[in-house]
Amino acid sequence: PPCRQRASRPLPTVPPEDRTEIAPERESVTDDVPEHISQNIDSIIEFHRREHIKLSDAQRSVERLAAWMGQPSYLAGAAVLSAAWLLYNALAPRLHLPRFDPPPFYWLQGLFSLGAFFTTTVVLISQNRQTRFETQRLNLDLQLNLLTEQKTSKLIHLIEELRHDLPMVHDRHDAVAAAMQTPTDTARVLAALEQQQVDNTAAKPKE
Repeated sequence: PPCRQRASRPLPTVPPEDRTEIAPERESVTDDVPEHISQNIDSIIEFHRREHIKLSDAQRSVERLAAWMGQPSYLAGAAVLSAAWLLYNALAPRLHLPRFDPPPFYWLQGLFSLGAFFTTTVVLISQNRQTRFETQRLNLDLQLNLLTEQKTSKLIHLIEELRHDLPMVHDRHDAVAAAMQTPTDTARVLAALEQQQVDNTAAKPKE
């Protein structure tokens, strides 16, 4: 579609603490973007903004901590700390220095076990929140797909009626068009998919 020149309008603002999960946003929509694409972009950003507003302060803190743990600097810091810890406690007797964690380094093992516990917990909390978000987005996609299928069926029905009514168009029966006029029964499709999975599982040879 042809592009229309229009004034830029600001995008929905997002609090600074929420920008870790959202892709970097442009300050404004460029003038050469078509209107319908700009509206779609604004709708997507608004959808993400509403989801982040729902987060509690504790969830925001967990999200920031998970984002920090997912950076290469976190792994590099852990590696440097481990190397410094091991070197100091291994070389301390030669340098006549007290060592706080002699081999086999029980304190270091406990520290990393505690760190692994907290890391796993933070990742699971973050994944649970992302799973809920993905489920909501999948439900939205499913609803839009069903609406699109219903609208397509209605359009086919209207075109078929128009074809039957026009005297200059040869009237003939189109079995495919007639079948596509009927909206898809999602329950029957789901039941067929489940039955197909059961049949495929039963057909697999047992080890």
